[in-house]
Amino acid sequence: MEKPSKQTLLEPRKKKSALKISLITLGVLVALGLIAFFVINAYINKSMAQLEGTLEVPGLKEEVVVLIDENGVPHIQAENEHDLYMAQGYIQAQERMVQMELSRRQASGTLSEVVGEKAVDTDKYFRTLGLRRAAEESYDLYSDEAKQVLTWFADGVNAYMDDAKEKNRLPVEFTLMGMEPETWTPLDSLTIGKYMAFDLGGHWERQAFNYYALNQLGKEKAYELFPSYPEHKPAIIDEGELEAASDRVDVEKSFATAIIPHAFNGSNNWVVAGDKTKSGKPLLADDPHLGLATPSVWYQMHLEADNVNVEGVIFAGVPGIILGHNEQIAWGVTNTGPDVQQLYIEKRNEANPNEFLFEDEWEKADVIDEPIQVKDGETIDYQVTETRHGPVISEFAEESGKDIVMSLRWTALDPTTELQAILEINKAKNWDEFEKGLEHFLAPAQNFVFASKDGTIAYKANGNIPIYENGDDALLPLPGWEKEQEWDGYIPFDALPLVKNPEKGFIATANNKVVGDEYPYHISNVWAQPYRYERIAEVLDDGDNFTSEDMMHLQMDQMNLQAREFVPLFEKTLKDADLTDNEKKAMDALKQWDFKDDATEEAPLIFHTWMNEIETVLYDEEIPDGMMELFTGSGQTTDQLLRKGDDAVWIRENGGLEKVLHTALENSLKQLIEEHGDTLAKWEWGDYHQVTFSHPLSEASSILAFFFNPEDPIPVGGSSVTPMAASYDTETGIVDHGASWRFVIDVKDMAKGYHIVGPGQSGHFKSKWYHDQTEDWVEGNYHVTDLKEKKGKELILY
Repeated sequence: MEKPSKQTLLEPRKKKSALKISLITLGVLVALGLIAFFVINAYINKSMAQLEGTLEVPGLKEEVVVLIDENGVPHIQAENEHDLYMAQGYIQAQERMVQMELSRRQASGTLSEVVGEKAVDTDKYFRTLGLRRAAEESYDLYSDEAKQVLTWFADGVNAYMDDAKEKNRLPVEFTLMGMEPETWTPLDSLTIGKYMAFDLGGHWERQAFNYYALNQLGKEKAYELFPSYPEHKPAIIDEGELEAASDRVDVEKSFATAIIPHAFNGSNNWVVAGDKTKSGKPLLADDPHLGLATPSVWYQMHLEADNVNVEGVIFAGVPGIILGHNEQIAWGVTNTGPDVQQLYIEKRNEANPNEFLFEDEWEKADVIDEPIQVKDGETIDYQVTETRHGPVISEFAEESGKDIVMSLRWTALDPTTELQAILEINKAKNWDEFEKGLEHFLAPAQNFVFASKDGTIAYKANGNIPIYENGDDALLPLPGWEKEQEWDGYIPFDALPLVKNPEKGFIATANNKVVGDEYPYHISNVWAQPYRYERIAEVLDDGDNFTSEDMMHLQMDQMNLQAREFVPLFEKTLKDADLTDNEKKAMDALKQWDFKDDATEEAPLIFHTWMNEIETVLYDEEIPDGMMELFTGSGQTTDQLLRKGDDAVWIRENGGLEKVLHTALENSLKQLIEEHGDTLAKWEWGDYHQVTFSHPLSEASSILAFFFNPEDPIPVGGSSVTPMAASYDTETGIVDHGASWRFVIDVKDMAKGYHIVGPGQSGHFKSKWYHDQTEDWVEGNYHVTDLKEKKGKELILY
């Protein structure tokens, strides 16, 4: 037998040695990983808000007591207003500094400084609009008292930032972005306020779409797409004034990267008089519909000093309470949606591109330098041109017309004083004082509902609403060279729509048409579909002895009145059609449906997919995707075409109503079977319609998404046409727009308000209040906030 070599004998020993080295290496790596984990974890934990104990805040005059309740709501008790608003700034910054920083950058057009090249188009757009320039002009209109509040609030924010920088405890998002926040100023708060006016803006994009439609689709088809068939059929420009194709603005290219707010960034609100309630006092409910994200657009707070005691919500970065209640009154808002934005077609001087025609003379426009700094890139020498009407927005992204451009006139670009209104409203004790405060609330125009301890209920559509000689003028861009096309001032404050203590015992709004034909002024041509309002009014009109719980249930109501109207029409139209077995099953499911958009039902999935496909059948071949984004309120138009049936040219040209409906149903079922299987009875609305509150940085990587978006999407009922508003992305089914805050109060006990702030109060992903209200948002579980009985962790600021 051959004797083993020395090398062979050593091999097991080498293997053991190698294994030992590998285990040691693995152990070292694990140890290093654990060390890194604990170091990173400790660093992240350092940035969490301090919620109890004591904190030194330089500049305070007296100690401030902050009680953080079980829902993360801070109750700030101060001896004076200086300390109150300074503490409000500090507490907001502790929880929402990242959101505040990104908000002021978005509104100011400076995201590129921290995000890089991909934010350049966004920055160009907001620099062009000039929200920060408008905020600068607004500041001078504020009273000395309001300016003081802005300064005190900014001092509090800066006190937090100084401490966080010194102790290296800024939120981790700043490290990920490679930056530190700069000093906060009063102008930052006002700019964020202007951004909310943008989010609730007007209808310039629909004017641009109507202009496109008249140029590209012909008058008959274009007029059918208008939000209301115009009585006088307005022309784009007088015949012959702009004939050459090169003289027309290329709308599709011009607005390719425009930021378009969600259609009907609206809300529901209502008040019920005491004679229809169990308590004998008014009930008020409000749920503003905005984008759903993490953190919430709202931050709930309670502010108390010697002459103010108010609770509700505010935008992060702004002082005061914009929606809520004090010890005497409560209020809420929805978006009025008036025509406060007007596009003007401008003729440019061929010899001087900075001059534009007005009344047969060339006027010099303002050219404003807006250099855009780009992270890891070169500064862009960007310029904004402003005519007498406002900024030229049709060429912010690229050249769209050599001698013809579009400018934007918009009430929010005027100097306005909304913060002053908020501060006055916070202290109001009755309707007269509340209405007096509304005189300063100019943009955006809002539907305010009001209830007070003395039993008064009231409504006012409030803000600067332009006077149009003819409401049809607001359907299209107007010639900027004619004086007669200028706005004729604003509807007088005393003439704005007002209702007080109506006989029917309630007032409700849901972005619906707010005035009848007898009202002497034009408000808008574009309103939300009426179904949310009709359902709210149906419930309030039929009932009595209402309680707070009834109001909460109504906010969560999933009754779909659009389906209740159209399903019978669809059944009648297709009763003789040659349907497949699956199509018959789908029709049977709709026939048996109670018209509630319940997450566990298959009928809502069939109906909403069918409605979306009807729009595809009608518009897909003739209207490009980019123009569909400007076609805001298309649902309102589609509903009207369906009501007209074969009398509508868009229906006729697609083969008639039966063919349109059958084709859309066929396409819908093919899509649904592919995504959900061929057993219709197993389909559920919630398999597709789901909500998630995404953090803005989660899109950067799956790792960040893991930390910042801790939950999977949750099935949810409702839709864009139910009182429980849950609008969704039609491609993904993800609910991204809806009730950003829900609020109910019974005036009999003005101390207690019922709230849901989805997804939670905190902006820090390790906080227990980061996403703790997500399930509450889905299920309708409200928490109570009390002005008197305050319990929680105590934090002393000194």
